[in-house]
Amino acid sequence: MRMRSLCALAAPAILITSFLLMAPVATRAQESENPYTTRLDVRMGQRLYQQQCGRCHGQDGGGGELGPALDEGFRNASTDAGLFRIVREGIPNTQMIGISRNATDQSAWMVVSFLNSLNNTADVDLPGNASNGQQLFAGKGNCSSCHMLNGTGGRRGPELTAIGSRRDPEELRASLTDPNDDVPPRWWTVRVTREDGSVVEGLRMNEDTFSLRIMDENEDLWSFLKGSVQSHERVKTSIMPDASDTLTVEELDDLIAYLFSLKREDI
Repeated sequence: MRMRSLCALAAPAILITSFLLMAPVATRAQESENPYTTRLDVRMGQRLYQQQCGRCHGQDGGGGELGPALDEGFRNASTDAGLFRIVREGIPNTQMIGISRNATDQSAWMVVSFLNSLNNTADVDLPGNASNGQQLFAGKGNCSSCHMLNGTGGRRGPELTAIGSRRDPEELRASLTDPNDDVPPRWWTVRVTREDGSVVEGLRMNEDTFSLRIMDENEDLWSFLKGSVQSHERVKTSIMPDASDTLTVEELDDLIAYLFSLKREDI
């Protein structure tokens, strides 16, 4: 009897998911704002995400072998409407193909709601000074050499335009002072030893069975056939230094205050 009861409870969710994925699409959504934002919508969006997107982007949105982390923000969309279009239609000339063509617009909006739930932080009072932190970001902290803000900066680290929406202050502090704690596959590096014994190391941009592509410290791209090199080795530690080695406690507070002030603005 207990088994039957559990199955009965699970059946509605399975039926709803199947309906959302398989119902024919008559028209494309015209909304600029997400009409499906309840807690139930978020849960259903999570279920759909795990079925349609989790293989590439990780079941929890933390990134995978083929797709970037989605709990670090969205590099190709700054609004819910833009994110909806990517979820629905994919990104041309990339491996991002979008969800099932038979899925409803409602299901795509629910996935958007789930993705937004990965990128929400509550406002809190912080001891640091955000204005001082902004100067540290571009100056003594040297953050802009690897991180991009609003289209300006380096490409060797995560894009930080809306990092305050994705990381709370303690998470920011941990990322700054213990960068090797949890490095997503997107930010692993690869050390390649070529036939002549020379070594090239850089961020792993793309890899398949026969080839790999990396970006070195100068942001130059290198492509290699695996069969044409002596060896290649994945390095799963971060290239980011411990910020506490160069910043004082007060400066670290200022930098965290600035990063946390960088919030996603929905249009």
